[in-house]
Amino acid sequence: MRKAPLTRPALLAGLLLLTACGTEKAEGQGGGLTQTQVPGAQGLPGESLCGAQPSATAVAPGTSAALPGGSSHEEKDGVTITGLSRGAPHCAEFAVTNHKAEPFSYTITFTFLSGTGEALASQKKTVPSVKPGRTAKGTVTASGLPSGAPSTARVRITEVRSVPSDEAPSEGSSCPPSGIRVYADDGDAAMGLRVVSLHLENCGTRLYPLNGYPRLQPLDKDHKPVDSVKTLQGGSSVATGTGADGVPQPLDLKPGERAYATLVWRNTVEGGTGDPVNAPYARAWAKPGAAPVMVMPELDLGTTGKLGVGPWKKDEKPAPGTGSASGTRPSAPPAASAAPAQP
Repeated sequence: MRKAPLTRPALLAGLLLLTACGTEKAEGQGGGLTQTQVPGAQGLPGESLCGAQPSATAVAPGTSAALPGGSSHEEKDGVTITGLSRGAPHCAEFAVTNHKAEPFSYTITFTFLSGTGEALASQKKTVPSVKPGRTAKGTVTASGLPSGAPSTARVRITEVRSVPSDEAPSEGSSCPPSGIRVYADDGDAAMGLRVVSLHLENCGTRLYPLNGYPRLQPLDKDHKPVDSVKTLQGGSSVATGTGADGVPQPLDLKPGERAYATLVWRNTVEGGTGDPVNAPYARAWAKPGAAPVMVMPELDLGTTGKLGVGPWKKDEKPAPGTGSASGTRPSAPPAASAAPAQP
């Protein structure tokens, strides 16, 4: 699938300068943070993860600290950048503090920039299940830098997303107690049309029956329901040729088999029809009685107020790394035509 362009509003949480060689850390102010380590990070808790120098305590919530180059940073949505490496590979250390009353999982997008502000590379990091009042630390390293990229760069936290850990998507993780994995992909975008697939994988040991449509509840950045959005069955009310139409068929997914449902919307803004709606999250139920999963389809709905949801369909495309696809799903055409809205 072709990735959607980076047009979503960025949540700017920090801007640091990566310079010559070595590692520097921001000194903590206030202390008192209980730290754990993000899975996959090198080193031990309390050690520097980007270099050999010892790590300092993470910056306490609500404070700021001076960093090399005269820059400073503050906490944003529970995330701070606490240190940086000098020289290749460009590496930043960060800390995530959960200020909520239940465990949350975080997905953070970092952008590495040149000294003139040109975006060089973007990286996503997932921090699973940070307990209330706890801080987890990890690293992010620039990869895929273009040939001849400058030796100096800045790194910026461009987006922070968080979901309750007991509703977190489970792509590539251990099989949840429900026996199914549910997650959304990054989708396609063409001329204001958005198409995202909701994926379901039976990772359990029993058949998993499906018949009909998933239920979607759009949520705002504070995880509150967006009541102004009308969720419609099928995609023809938004656009044709997106794969979100068809008559629901009963499916019995064997262990290892997968299904998908297509979400489609437009980000059109029409004058005099209210404020544009941005719902980064959506709570999804695979079927009645299923446990909810909070996915992040980034619903930039403009002022259309409509989200089309297609029926569950058997996914004949093998999971990544298992061979070539025996079937493919249609993606949004460059200029899909709009159909009359359903009553």
